[in-house]
Amino acid sequence: MPALPAAVLFDMDGTLVDTEHLWLQVTAELAAGLGHTLTEEDLPEVLGRAIDHTAAHLYRMTRTSFTADTLAGLLSDAFSSKVAAEVLPRPGALALLAELREAAVPTALVSASPRRVVDLVLGSLGDHWFTVTLAAEDTERTKPDPAPYLAAADRLGLDPSVCVAVEDTPTGVASAHAAGCSVVAVPSTVPIAKADRITLLDSLEQADLALLSALTVPTTQTAPRP
Repeated sequence: MPALPAAVLFDMDGTLVDTEHLWLQVTAELAAGLGHTLTEEDLPEVLGRAIDHTAAHLYRMTRTSFTADTLAGLLSDAFSSKVAAEVLPRPGALALLAELREAAVPTALVSASPRRVVDLVLGSLGDHWFTVTLAAEDTERTKPDPAPYLAAADRLGLDPSVCVAVEDTPTGVASAHAAGCSVVAVPSTVPIAKADRITLLDSLEQADLALLSALTVPTTQTAPRP
């Protein structure tokens, strides 16, 4: 039998909970109010990105009199309100978390959303599922930089190469892949390209402990952490 994964590191929005469409709504509504229609060309600057990044993008696109910081605050407030009213787990998410918990596999929540949004989701989903949680404020750089996944692995005392990350956007996949994790990708809005150590699924309902274990790099093949 394959070894159990040392840990499973989950993205939040669009992966565990169906909030990616709420984020798109918020961004599109604010963009429209600034005279800009959100298109597919904007999506790489929106999906899987931190609020500050998307705010800076809207500022560049609209040249509004608002500052980027003000736009970030507007996005944060509107997104928090929508999340507080509607948090729906993605299909298969709770079953997978329960299976990992039963097997005593450590888990981390690794989100590019601000802590206020992460805590709203955890209040609905339950924070008992996760050994550690990271929000946008917890690292100096966020996705697609590998810093969030490197930090999650470090907090768990693990090398990222023995962890499996679960993501839904190209931005998140790039972050986890660059950190050295094996990645399970369940696209929520836009396609994700095939690559080494990236397993594409249609739904988390197709993910289970056996699959995650098969993707695990044995610890004997990895260099020990300093």
